[in-house]
Amino acid sequence: MHIKINDLLSMNERYRATLINSLAGYKTAVLIGTQSKTGQTNLCIFNSLIHLGANPALFGLIFRPKSEERDTLRSILETGYYTLNYVSSDLYKQAHQTSARYDNNQSEFAEVGLNEEYLPEFEAPFVQQAVVKIAMKLEEKIELKINGTSLVIGSIQDIIFDERTLSKDGFIDLTQLNTLGCIGLDAYFNSTLLSRLNYAKPGERTTEIDL
Repeated sequence: MHIKINDLLSMNERYRATLINSLAGYKTAVLIGTQSKTGQTNLCIFNSLIHLGANPALFGLIFRPKSEERDTLRSILETGYYTLNYVSSDLYKQAHQTSARYDNNQSEFAEVGLNEEYLPEFEAPFVQQAVVKIAMKLEEKIELKINGTSLVIGSIQDIIFDERTLSKDGFIDLTQLNTLGCIGLDAYFNSTLLSRLNYAKPGERTTEIDL
């Protein structure tokens, strides 16, 4: 099949969105936990987590146009703090349900059956059932003029996970935690580790790293 730019432009809007979202491939399904200044908690699934750097440790998230009208981005901008939560694949239905448009006075935590959990002196809620929990501080919001989306950049403040999944070189094997992955907006999967390979150098043979 060969889809050209004119074909894309003539497609039904929802069909095109589904096509391009799924074309981006496998990603981590991450639940964003926030709390507004008035104490209202919010939880929403995202498939746009981006690694931006390790020193400082930065992650980015892409928000759709007019996201400031939604609870997640508004609370991040109000308070400057939020959480990233990776859940295991058996919670895929609850994770997906957080994408529903609940009223502002409803907490997705309660609506989908996930529990709030807090760290001392950090106001944003974590998902108690999450297998990886990351505390984030807002650093920058960049408007992307090309399509009206926003890149929200945050710095990692805390990381909580099972230390048995941590290799001696710093690699966290998320497959051991059965973390939920996604393709597009509605397809979910389990991940399986194929192998880890050595640092590639010209003239050197590729070898596997012992796990």
